[in-house]
Amino acid sequence: QVQLVESGGGLVQTGGSLRLSCAASGFAFSIYGMGWYRQAPGKQRELVAGINSSGRTYYADSVKGRFTISRDNSKNTAYLQMNSLKPEDTAVYYCCRQSLGVPNYWGQGTQVTVSS
Repeated sequence: QVQLVESGGGLVQTGGSLRLSCAASGFAFSIYGMGWYRQAPGKQRELVAGINSSGRTYYADSVKGRFTISRDNSKNTAYLQMNSLKPEDTAVYYCCRQSLGVPNYWGQGTQVTVSS
């Protein structure tokens, strides 16, 4: 049973930092890409960052230089380090498993709120 459980969300002031974690189970974590998406109320879910099985990363333009995606295969966990947060980063953040860069499993999400 594939499971993805996000944690680390919360309330932070503009300019602050948070680190999100995605604990994965039920599949061979190391051979899959992982991604982070976010969705704000009334908006479509959008890509934030991705990392493939070899560690290659990619980011949305809106978060480049501020966010870092990483993975620890020994812990079956993906991370999203978020620095210099802005109010427009406020959203529910979702972790996903990917095949060839295409999401195929999703976690339940964790709320990130950045106050102005």
